[in-house]
Amino acid sequence: MSILKLEDVTKVYENHVAVDGVSFEIPKGCIFGLLGPNGAGKTSIIRIITTITRADSGVVYLDGEKLSSKHPYQIGYMPEERGLYKKMKVGEHLIYLARLKGMSKKQALDAINEWLEKFEIKGWWDKKVEELSKGMQQKIQFISTVIHRPKLLILDEPFSGLDPINTNLIKDEIDALNQSGISIIFSTHRMEQVEEICERIVLINKGKNILEGSVKDVKNQFKENLFRIGFEGNLPYDFTDNATVVKRDKGSITVKLDMAKDSNSLLEYLISNGVIVHSFNEILPNLNEIFIKQVQGEY
Repeated sequence: MSILKLEDVTKVYENHVAVDGVSFEIPKGCIFGLLGPNGAGKTSIIRIITTITRADSGVVYLDGEKLSSKHPYQIGYMPEERGLYKKMKVGEHLIYLARLKGMSKKQALDAINEWLEKFEIKGWWDKKVEELSKGMQQKIQFISTVIHRPKLLILDEPFSGLDPINTNLIKDEIDALNQSGISIIFSTHRMEQVEEICERIVLINKGKNILEGSVKDVKNQFKENLFRIGFEGNLPYDFTDNATVVKRDKGSITVKLDMAKDSNSLLEYLISNGVIVHSFNEILPNLNEIFIKQVQGEY
């Protein structure tokens, strides 16, 4: 069953169609990448999911129910533009935000103390938000987003402003939350992070869904039959009858096979001709390459 499902969702602002008949669904327990260039419609989709705005047409389901005013309590949203009140102290700010999500004061205090201890920042309780660095504020924003243990967690550029150590800390917490059963929408422009973290993606461009699927399937969909071969010895004189050489390096070669050619046959051919093959790896396009070519219409 899916945690979130969009069916033919459309949103129009004056004469601009921000979301144009978008449909996709997110399996329960999935880390899902919501991708697209600036102005593609991602933020409009997130605002619809979080009930900040309503779709003009189409239907959104959260955990099998039509989206309604009760569902924001089951969602955690960390926007790219952070929304902390700079004059408030960290502790009272977190209590305030937890209470807005329906937690009692005791529930809020217990959960906040647990998170502050986990991040080793219990001494920040009486600090004003404005006294914290951008990275420290990011940690507080993250805690405020997950404090009520939402069914669905939406993270928009969650690593912005974090150093590598704290980036890994937040990554570990995202993984732990996901392992505990929380479904996550992850929105970022950093495709290498998407490849590392996400199981499935949807790519939005000009308000439309132009690509959807598991990361593995998407990469396989756009593979170009490229192989990198590490070897010793001399290649057979008629090697180029079997493959087109794309690149030569010391001790390795990158080749492109015709779609009708079989990579196992090429490997057997090399070995039977006395070539010592150390490695034979298919080169799949990365998500950054796919993203750029899909948006630019090259695929």
